[in-house]
Amino acid sequence: MDIDSLFKAPKFAPGGNKRKMPANPTPDMLKKMRLDEDGSAVSVKSTSSSTPEPKDKARAATVEDAMDEDDQDFAPGGDPDYFIEEDEDGRFYGGGLTSEQKDILNIFDRAGEGALAESDELSKPVIRRTLQAFERAVSKNQDHRSKYPDDPSKFIESEADLDSAIKSLLPLAQAPAVAYPELVQTGTVTLLVGLLSHENMDIVIDVVEVFHELTDEDVGGETDDDEGEGNADNLKVLIEALLDNSMLDLLVGNLKRLNEKEESDRQGIFHILGFFENILGFDPILAAELVSKTDILSWLLERIQAKLHDENRGYAAELLSILLQNNQANRVELGKKDGIETMLKVVSQFRKRDPVNADELEFMENVFDSLCSALSEASNKEFFVQAEGPDLMVILMKERLQALSKSIKTLDYAMSGPSGTASCQAFVDALGLKTLFSAFMGKTTKRHKSAALSPASEDASHILGVISSLFSNLASDSPQRIRLLTKFVENNYEKADKLLDIRENAHSRLRETNLSIETQKKELIADGEELSAEDEDSFYLQRLDGGLFTLQTVDYILAWIAMEDDGICSHLLQMLGRKNQSLADIVKTLRIYRDNVGDDAEDNSSDSPSQKMILQGLIDALEPSRS
Repeated sequence: MDIDSLFKAPKFAPGGNKRKMPANPTPDMLKKMRLDEDGSAVSVKSTSSSTPEPKDKARAATVEDAMDEDDQDFAPGGDPDYFIEEDEDGRFYGGGLTSEQKDILNIFDRAGEGALAESDELSKPVIRRTLQAFERAVSKNQDHRSKYPDDPSKFIESEADLDSAIKSLLPLAQAPAVAYPELVQTGTVTLLVGLLSHENMDIVIDVVEVFHELTDEDVGGETDDDEGEGNADNLKVLIEALLDNSMLDLLVGNLKRLNEKEESDRQGIFHILGFFENILGFDPILAAELVSKTDILSWLLERIQAKLHDENRGYAAELLSILLQNNQANRVELGKKDGIETMLKVVSQFRKRDPVNADELEFMENVFDSLCSALSEASNKEFFVQAEGPDLMVILMKERLQALSKSIKTLDYAMSGPSGTASCQAFVDALGLKTLFSAFMGKTTKRHKSAALSPASEDASHILGVISSLFSNLASDSPQRIRLLTKFVENNYEKADKLLDIRENAHSRLRETNLSIETQKKELIADGEELSAEDEDSFYLQRLDGGLFTLQTVDYILAWIAMEDDGICSHLLQMLGRKNQSLADIVKTLRIYRDNVGDDAEDNSSDSPSQKMILQGLIDALEPSRS
């Protein structure tokens, strides 16, 4: 008999002993995993100090004789490869390991190689056997629970088998092309969804983890483009089957069943939220269905109000932000559930303190982003004013903590459009102008020096948006509008000069952008292509990003203050003249703005003039004053 056969690594069945192996297997266990040619277990000794008791005397004698023959040549430690690893001059190149130690390392090496090929082993027959085993486990557990409902000892074993059977489905995510159609066609999806109503929450959590894994965006591992498209098709089939089985409602119902004081339940909630994020990333249209058919919004609003921050609280805020993006129906529904007031309560926690770490900072930003998304709706702007949102934003701005930037952005959303008139009035009444222009001018104490704003910053862009909305929405000759104009007169027109500085910066950026666009046009013409309407739209968007948007906003504000105050108008003419410019340059920008602005989609019933009408009025007012 070839003694080398005793040192061959065992063969592992797909999904078998490899996953069930404990973290620290003992040498005895590893020895028992060795199989002889007849399939019977053989105990191999690393040294010849003792002789095992063989079942077959002939076989035992052969092994012992072979070992006795080489006994005298074995190096210390019982390493049979010691002399093999010498060179011809007798120099030692061995690892210094005993046979037993090499034995263990070889088994782990081969086990690792099997893990790498795990996805290849997920053939259709293997998957079908796995699904059949799962179905038997479900049936057995249901049978035992129905027979012995009051005696857990009678069904606890079947519950453990069911737990193992569910977890055996996790590797199916590595072979979506084969596994997912089988999951749907065999009815396994229906069985899994049915287990979401199981009495044992551990079983429910196992099922949720499986769904989270199966719907992950990286299902199938690294694939080429064609395989990636195939995985997306199979994932679509799986998600549709889940939705047909009322999956969303059952998962939201389990959110209320889980107790986050338990670690396993916390993990369960994490997997549920992860599943929702997966399907929304795959198909954003499902956001409307998730909100309309479940009570997920109420749960999320309740969850983000927790006093202690943890991972699930942050995840809830992120999911809320996703649900509100580009979905008008969800934003309106949020307002009906007092979501605006709830989010204002949450952000008010950061009046006197900054987030304690990066996770809580991300949580705060997600809540603010959700608030901004919600304020795209006119009805929610009314709720914002009723909940004293403008007052809270002014308080947050005064503190100049990390919530400063998000507060300015929120005000920009709340005050925009004709429906933002009430927010504009409330903001001025809350003495917000002083705080706003202090941030605009970059005036800050040494303690808050980091809060100073640069002209090109996102904060400066939102401040310009707020000022623009104030001029659009505050009534002429109203106390609020007079206070706004006064800000541009005080301190020798310093704020008007600041606007001109920002304008010059934006104009320089726009010149560079225009040069880049001209180069692109020449390349298209050189290639024999004609400029289409789509190309022109693309170039206009590039100009907006390259300084035109800022230039339009600044010139809009300059046009208002020049038209309403003769002193400011004279100062502007003087400052523009130093750079060989005049009000004609502002009018030119306003014309481009007017020609590209869309009709107001909101407040169709409002008597307020549209943005296009306001721009035309400013153009008419400034043209006689050009010089």
